[in-house]
Amino acid sequence: MTHTRPLAAEFIGTFWLVFGGCGSAVLAAAFPEVGIGLTGVSLAFGLSVLVMAYAIGHISGCHLNPAVSVGLAAAGRFHWSDVLPYAAVQVSGAIAASSVLYVIASSRPGFTLASGFAANGYAAHSPGGYSLAAGLLAEIILTMIFIIVILGSTDERAPHGFAPIAIGLSLAGIHLMGIPITNLSVNPARSTGPAVIVGGWALSQLWMFWVAPIAGATVGALVYSWMARPQIAEQAATRAVRTAG
Repeated sequence: MTHTRPLAAEFIGTFWLVFGGCGSAVLAAAFPEVGIGLTGVSLAFGLSVLVMAYAIGHISGCHLNPAVSVGLAAAGRFHWSDVLPYAAVQVSGAIAASSVLYVIASSRPGFTLASGFAANGYAAHSPGGYSLAAGLLAEIILTMIFIIVILGSTDERAPHGFAPIAIGLSLAGIHLMGIPITNLSVNPARSTGPAVIVGGWALSQLWMFWVAPIAGATVGALVYSWMARPQIAEQAATRAVRTAG
């Protein structure tokens, strides 16, 4: 059974991811003359995860993402019984962050939700006009790679202390490629928050930003587990020999 403290940490961490990442897109991406642009928004998402991984990783694991929770469970690193509680607080944190962001953004003269409010979309609502098929494929592959990075960098055989850096930089790099396609999700909670505020088309397209990341995370977990299994078995055999000796 999941305890309250990890769930609270996931809520706060996901709140910050959405508030910092989507907030940079809504408030600062095209700010007159000094807008941070696509690169700045990508870094905002990556840095948000990086700092939260150091802040709450030791409390909740810092998933901040239902797809990550599913991927870790599929790889045997997380209890399946805890996936739904984690997903519930992650989505709640994302909606809370989007609500606060809306209050701030809507105070600016001329603000309109027609600009998208950092919601994810495909076809007519893709920043680059990419199709549903293109968006689906991109989200699956990018989430798969993201999960492989997470599993690899947090493996007990990996250098200790550097996982948040690898994960944060990976997420930033994924955004650099994916924002033009779908505004990039790889995270159903991140997609749900803005979609609830925007409504209409964003909610009607939200299904894809649940299906694709979860599918990609599952594939990534299976791929990494397959790649890592021989080394794990070899290490276990070595430890057994040393113990016997």
